[in-house]
Amino acid sequence: MRYVALACDYDGTLASDGRVAEPTLEALRRLRASGRKLVLVTGRELEELISVFPDLDLFEWVVAANGALLYEPSTRTETT
Repeated sequence: MRYVALACDYDGTLASDGRVAEPTLEALRRLRASGRKLVLVTGRELEELISVFPDLDLFEWVVAANGALLYEPSTRTETT
């Protein structure tokens, strides 16, 4: 079976001490370039996430605020 999407958490999964390492970003870029979709799932509020992680455009969707907000980086659309 081929996986078509990866959903992952931010803190403690992608980020250590609130920062995403360059090798992790490169792996995400390769995954996206392979045609797969990325979904970021986090308990953080969207504004805070945007301020600490400028690479949100790597993701198709962001599920933020413990599931209370769905954000589409490509269109900057928020759904609550």
